[in-house]
Amino acid sequence: MPNRIIKRYRRDRTEISCFLKYSIFSVNVVCWIFGLCILSIGVWALNEKNVFSNISSKIFLQDPAFFGIIFGSIAFIIGFTGCVGSLRENTFLLSLYTWFLIILLIAEIFLGVLVFILKDKGWIKSQATNGLKGFIMHYREDPDQQNLIDWLQSSWECCGIDGPSDWDQNLYFNCTSSILGSREACGVPFSCCKTNTNDIITNKQCGYDVRKEGFNLEVSKIVYDKGCIQTGEELMEENLIMISTIFILCLFFQILGIVFSQNLRQDILAQKAKWK
Repeated sequence: MPNRIIKRYRRDRTEISCFLKYSIFSVNVVCWIFGLCILSIGVWALNEKNVFSNISSKIFLQDPAFFGIIFGSIAFIIGFTGCVGSLRENTFLLSLYTWFLIILLIAEIFLGVLVFILKDKGWIKSQATNGLKGFIMHYREDPDQQNLIDWLQSSWECCGIDGPSDWDQNLYFNCTSSILGSREACGVPFSCCKTNTNDIITNKQCGYDVRKEGFNLEVSKIVYDKGCIQTGEELMEENLIMISTIFILCLFFQILGIVFSQNLRQDILAQKAKWK
């Protein structure tokens, strides 16, 4: 008789799958910590720039740190509900986790369909153009936007929206700024310059005067003459299969997370029903 009781107790204990429980926990604890780090960095970056004092400003919505806060908050909330819900076997948190994943999944599918429909209608291009225009105009005002545009131009090997002339929209690089004594007038940022792989030190002044009339060197040999919008379109076309594969894999793992969390929740509810 005691042996039967022990065997039945062990059989009941194994009804909640340890594989499901700790798979969800391990993935989401990483997501939770990652989200917390991104959120903290975003808040710190905005606080350092005193952006919170002017939160209604349009510049606030264009700040990369703002998007870091949004992304970090989403990752933190999803990671928290999945991590704590699975570890504590909390059906309410697991249900929240499932719904968060479903909402995120629907949003991603909707965004993917929207991009596919609008990619040939010019809407995406116009939005990207407006975004880059804002970055160029505020290039010297925000260090995060400055670093982002510098990384974009140097890694994509492009300059401006449609070419180097777009930098005339920036107050510091505008050709009329020479009257005010700006050394950068009629120039472009150093990230527009073509670099040599053997260069040890980056020449920060390589873009000076390249748009000035009568410049004595061939501009196309010094700076990139292709705009970042065109380069971005070409990169998208070249890497379309890889981008599609990553997108489908993200959807697959989210669906897997939904299935795992629902199965774990049903296991917990079934176990609780036996205790009543």
